[in-house]
Amino acid sequence: MHNTAHEVLHRALVGFCAVALFVGLGPRAPGAQEVAPRVANAGQQMLTVGDPEPQKAGIVGEHPKSAAAPAHEPQKLPPSVTPHPSEGKPAKKPRPQYYVDFRARTAASYGHAFVWYGRTDQREVEVAGLHPASDNAIPYVIGHLLPVPAETGASYGDLDEQYLTAHYRVYLSEPDAQRVFAYIRHLQGSRPLWNAAVYNCVAFVRDIARYMGLKTPLLHTMYPDDWINELRELNGGRTSVKLSSLP
Repeated sequence: MHNTAHEVLHRALVGFCAVALFVGLGPRAPGAQEVAPRVANAGQQMLTVGDPEPQKAGIVGEHPKSAAAPAHEPQKLPPSVTPHPSEGKPAKKPRPQYYVDFRARTAASYGHAFVWYGRTDQREVEVAGLHPASDNAIPYVIGHLLPVPAETGASYGDLDEQYLTAHYRVYLSEPDAQRVFAYIRHLQGSRPLWNAAVYNCVAFVRDIARYMGLKTPLLHTMYPDDWINELRELNGGRTSVKLSSLP
């Protein structure tokens, strides 16, 4: 008896997923993950505060499907989100500081790691993170075996505080920040491929942390929130770094 095309595709996807469990992390229990909408977007993304219309999305691996936004088009954050969520509201206007914020959020599978970077006196942040460049589930599944085309900009769930599971903010001087920001943009332009085991979203933010001189967890196949929390612990919770000793 011949299988239908639907049955063949279904068996192929099941086979890929089975291999994925051996290559990388298995998905967490359904109750531990939320579905975060996605914006297909390459390069760095400038974001500002506002009140976007809610979007509905279908699950596609780490990044559920949603409508794409033009590259470099400003995106509005929910009103409850600020560029520096962990800070209080001081009585006096604080001196502007540059920062890189290592962040993790929930997703349809393992979660997602990415960075916000910018300046504390500006209501804008830039977002960088590595993820498959597709709204289709098949490239994501194949990406557990072979490298697949990637994007390095913002995905929509990166902006919503309700999806945030961990973050670690580090401040830099203006000269150091310019070096780090330039490195992030260079990294975005030189990492066109995503692979769950070899080079994933955690590996992408790990390279940024290492460039900044931070100690990083040994494995990049950890859950993103576990990796961010361990990053903070390994560095003693320090909130600033200096790159003066780096070449």
